[in-house]
Amino acid sequence: MRRHQNTATILSVLMMGLGQLYNRQFIKGILLLCVEIVSGYYFIQKLPHAIWGLVTLGDTPTKLVKVGKRYKNVVGDHSVNLLIGGLVLLILFGLFVTLYVMNVRDANRTGKLRDEGKSPASFKETVHFVTDKRFPQLLLTLPAISVLFLTIMPILMAILLAFTNYSAPEHIPPAKLVDWVGFQTFIDLLQLKTWSHTFYGVFIWTVIWAVIATVTTYFGGLLVALLIDQKGIRFKGMWRSIFIIPYAIPQLISLLVMRNLFNGQFGPINQYLGYFGIGKLPWLTDPFWAKVTVIIVNMWVGIPVSMVLILGVLTAIPKDMYEAAEVDGATAFQKLRVITLPFVFFATTPILITQFAGNINNFNVIFLLTNGDPVKGDYQYAGSTDLLVTWLYKLTLNNNKYNFASAIGIIIFVIVASLSIWSYRRSRSYKEEDMIQ
Repeated sequence: MRRHQNTATILSVLMMGLGQLYNRQFIKGILLLCVEIVSGYYFIQKLPHAIWGLVTLGDTPTKLVKVGKRYKNVVGDHSVNLLIGGLVLLILFGLFVTLYVMNVRDANRTGKLRDEGKSPASFKETVHFVTDKRFPQLLLTLPAISVLFLTIMPILMAILLAFTNYSAPEHIPPAKLVDWVGFQTFIDLLQLKTWSHTFYGVFIWTVIWAVIATVTTYFGGLLVALLIDQKGIRFKGMWRSIFIIPYAIPQLISLLVMRNLFNGQFGPINQYLGYFGIGKLPWLTDPFWAKVTVIIVNMWVGIPVSMVLILGVLTAIPKDMYEAAEVDGATAFQKLRVITLPFVFFATTPILITQFAGNINNFNVIFLLTNGDPVKGDYQYAGSTDLLVTWLYKLTLNNNKYNFASAIGIIIFVIVASLSIWSYRRSRSYKEEDMIQ
């Protein structure tokens, strides 16, 4: 017999709170009914315009109209505001639908209890249950909603912008409207010569940079950690402190100091080279040397990070494994190859993948050291050392090419996510994740 269950479910589908009222949960039912009325009124008023705004992005730009001898500013549609407003309203509507579904499930569950001869929970018992048994979920709700609006919504916004023509000078609101253009931005980026030449050039350099930066900092840190961890090394604490100093100093300061050190005109490095009879090198003004410089400086700030991580792993290797190897007559190199390196690689592969992904998006080193320069004449708004992420920054903040910047952002995400997932799933850390408990 499911009379109460079916009736409560049907009523709650018809209107929020009716099922709860039928189940004699009057306070909860009235509250849900109020939510339904207020939300219904709000969405009836706002939702049609929000959907229209998302679909059309406006049809009347802001313009000046001559009234007598004076011009009057007539406010029209703002495409970006319509896009943001539509997204916010759709998210709110999604939350409302979620609440509606929860309301139906609650009425169904309570009706089932009544069919089984049990009494429905009172409002006081419901509040006690939520604040006691569901307290973690209750606390997580507010941060989850914040993530929804502060993280997910901007991501959705960026994705949608890639499918518009939102760029200077022809489509910058409010004077000009923005239109949906489908995949045209991606096609222009990959096929239109003026853009594709820059994109492929910056993309190739980004990959080269990410590989070299990851390999040099990781294996540099590994080498330093192995040297410090040797038995015969004295004052290990001092060596750790010395090598950790570059990491302890704020990266902003380190990079700005390096920028002055490598200055081709008055930088002390060129002056020191002059003392040895070596001519000045164009560290930051020549495309090749600028790339060498950013890699060297990245090693300076990146090796201490890897060193600290690997030192932690080295201390976790059981000493009896080395003792057993020594009993078997293993040499130092054999112990390194058979015990140390496999253990270090197993433990740090996820970190290595993270560093590679981080280097693809390594904004600080490039922006603070070279600002993407030296200028490359045949590039669109990019310099010789620009990565995709710094090019994206310039397109957005300096040149108002928001659609191209969004498309590049999506491409970066696809590359980083694909490579990270692919490489991690192929690593021993993933395949043998139960090895270390």
